[in-house]
Formats: sequence, C-alpha cells, structure tokens
Amino acid sequence: MSIRKKAISGVLWNSISNFSSFGIDFIVGLILARLLTPKDFGLIATIIVVIALSEVFINSGFNQAIIRKQNCTQKDYSTAFFFNFIVAVFFFIILLITAKPISVFFNNTELKPLIQVLAFGLIISSFTLIQQAKLTKRIDFKLQTKISLISSTTSGCIGIVLALTGFGVWSLVVRSLTNKGIQSSLLWLWNRWKPDLVFSFDSFKELFGFGSKLLVSGLVGTLLQNINYIIIAKYFTPQDLGYFTRAEMFKNLPSQNISSIITTVGYPVLATLQDDPVKMKKTFRYMLVNTFFVISILMAGLAATAKPLILTLIGQQWLPSVILLQMLAFLGVMVPLNSMNINILNVVGRSDLYMKLQFVVQALAIPNIFVGVFFGIKALIVGMIIISLVGYVIFNHESYKVLNYSIREQIKDVLPSSILACFMGLIVFMVGYMSDYHHSITLMIQIITGMLIITSAGELLKLKEYIFFKGILLDKVQMFVKK
Repeated sequence: MSIRKKAISGVLWNSISNFSSFGIDFIVGLILARLLTPKDFGLIATIIVVIALSEVFINSGFNQAIIRKQNCTQKDYSTAFFFNFIVAVFFFIILLITAKPISVFFNNTELKPLIQVLAFGLIISSFTLIQQAKLTKRIDFKLQTKISLISSTTSGCIGIVLALTGFGVWSLVVRSLTNKGIQSSLLWLWNRWKPDLVFSFDSFKELFGFGSKLLVSGLVGTLLQNINYIIIAKYFTPQDLGYFTRAEMFKNLPSQNISSIITTVGYPVLATLQDDPVKMKKTFRYMLVNTFFVISILMAGLAATAKPLILTLIGQQWLPSVILLQMLAFLGVMVPLNSMNINILNVVGRSDLYMKLQFVVQALAIPNIFVGVFFGIKALIVGMIIISLVGYVIFNHESYKVLNYSIREQIKDVLPSSILACFMGLIVFMVGYMSDYHHSITLMIQIITGMLIITSAGELLKLKEYIFFKGILLDKVQMFVKK
C-alpha cells in the first residue's frame, strides 16, 4: 500500500475512532450534564491537571521515540513497558500521599478521596502505552477503533446508571476508571503482544535520549495548557470551572479530535518521508489544507449556533457556557494548525528545538494568569487566543526550515476556506438571532442553512477541498451499496 493510501486509510480509521469514541463520550457527557451539576464537573476538572502531569512522566516521550525509530526490537518495547509501569506505580503512591495537601491548596476537602481513587488510573494507563504505540507504528487504527468504541460505550452506560442512582461526582470517577480498564484489557487480549522479562539500559538510553526532551516540554506544556483549570479552580468556584469545561467539551469535539487524528496519523506517515523533503512538504500541505477546510467550517458553525445548541442539549442551567463556547471556537481553529507545525520538528528528530520553543510559547501563559485572576474568565480566553496565534508564528518559523513552507504560503492556501467559513458562520448566526422558534427548531434551521451554504459554494466554486471530501464520501457510499 502506498504512503498516500496508508495516510488516507489511517485518517479514516482514526477519524472513525476519535469521533465515534468522543461522540459517545460527548453524548454520555450531555446526559450526565442533565443528571449532575456544574459543581460535579468542576471537581473532576480540578483533578485533571494533577493526573495529566503524572501521565506525562509515565510516557516520558517513549511512545513518540518508538514510533519514530525505524527498527524497534522486542528489547526496546519491553524496556519502555517496564519503565512506564515503574513510573506509574511511583506517581500513584505520590498522589495517595499528596491528595490532602492538593485539596487544601484548592480549599476543597471533597477533592482528597477523588484524587486517591482516580490515581489508580495511572497504573492502568501504563499497560496501554506500548500496545497503542505498536498499533500506531503500523498505522493500524482499525483495532484501536473497535476497542475505543467498546470501552467508551460500556463505561458511559455505567456512568449514567450510577448518576441515575444518586452517586453524583463518583459516577464520573467510576466511568473514567472503567473506560481505561476495558481499553487496556482489550488491547492485551487482541493485540497479543507481551513484554520479555528484560530491561536494556542501551535501549533505555537511546529512547530516553529522544523522549526526555519531549518529557520536559510535555511537562511544562501540560502544566501551562492546564493552568487555566488551576486558576479557575483556585480563584473562582467549581461551578465556574464546570461552565468552562462544558464549553470546552463542545469545542474539543471537532478541534481536539481533528488535531489528534492528523498528528497521530501524520507522525508515522511523515516520519517515513523525512529523507525526502519535497514529498514531505507535499504531504504536509495536503494535510494542512484539507484539515483547515473542515475545522474552520465546524468552528464557525459552532460559534454561530452556541446558544440554541447548549439550551437544546444540556439545558438552561448551563447557559453561562454559551459566551465561553463562542470565544473558545476561535481558539479551536488554531489547535490543529499548531499541532501540525509542531509535529514536523518531532518527525525530523528535533525534539530539543521543540522543547525550547514550547518553553517560549507556553511561558506566555504566565502573564495571562494575572489577566485571568484580575479580569475574569473571558479575558483569560482572549489571552489564550493571542498566545495560540503567537505560537503559530513561532513554530511555523522553524517548520519552514524543514519544509520550506512559509506562513505566507499557508495563509494563502487556507484563505478560501477561511472566507467561506466566516460567511457561513455570519449567515447562520443571523438566522438564529432573528428566529422566534423554540431553540431546538432554531438549531435545526441553522444546521440546514449552514450545510446548504457549504454545499452550494463548494459546487459553484469547485473548491478542491470540498471535491476531495465529496469524493471520499461518495466512494464509501458506493462501497456500502455494493456490499
């Protein structure tokens, strides 16, 4: 199979996996949002930073190092596996001990038992990392899709049942652990890889040499990316954090998933082309243009339909999330673009440069902390958008040295999609603004309007990106009909 076909196949299966899994999580989240309170979601969001930081240490960049290495041995896989497990046990113990001080820092004693129970998820996660790395290295996302769907569906149903029976915030805790447990079990059952009882210091040295730079940058990046949760949890209320996380949930459905799909599939694909700059640039440009076409349209539509969307899906109690979602939608457009430019540095083995630049960009979050504390959550989001734009310029400056694909060229390539998305978003917003119907009917009218605008413009203007996705869709429909 050619690289192009592998990339398209990988994107399709990874898209199905991400959107199906996140779609299930999204639907479960909508149901739980009606059963639980903003405070419940705010409590869990407070713990996310602690857990996320620990997971960075457990991975230590070994996954990326394994995927990038052309000829990994069983000794490499086994060494990485045992290192991940040992670090996971270490941080599990650390969180058991520090749960009380953490809860004191956030002035909320309810956090202590939640942290201690959720910490067990670190050990479960350590069992999945190498299994996932092996599948990703083979650009095999079909099995990961199957496992993801089963784990998301089962854990979601368990969470809903617990919420209905009055378990409150604990329904979210059990759901998280169940999801990780099922995913890990199925990976071991179906992937059929087992580590040897060996730990090679030579393998460790090689993998950690690359991964350590990603560890440091990942640690700082995770801390500063989640600093907003810390600020809101510390200086505002759990309810405020709950509103913020629900707005992020809607934004992340398209933004984070598309970013994850492109970087996960793009990393191994581009890694095979690292010795051919011309082909690598062509492949990268192909991914960038088509990705932006999708993400810009989705984010513009999300901002335009924010109010009827939230009122229809999770109810009146979440109305404060509307303005936050509209602002976060602008941030969501930048996430895949930044991820792709960052990814190039790792593909060519410049994790050291990635680390340095990550420090520079993420350091901008520090003054934004004070903006959030003194001027509120909305000002905090504005600062996040500015930081994202600055980061795009910085990372593109370095990726240009690898790809010879300047920011001017990138902007020129995505300009048609930008204009179409803005036009569609404005019309859809005006339709909603002038509508006197129930919010659910208004939402349907807005969605239909947006689809008609995109389809009409795509057909009339013969946009390459539109034709590309239309071709894929028609091919899949034809295949389904033939079966």
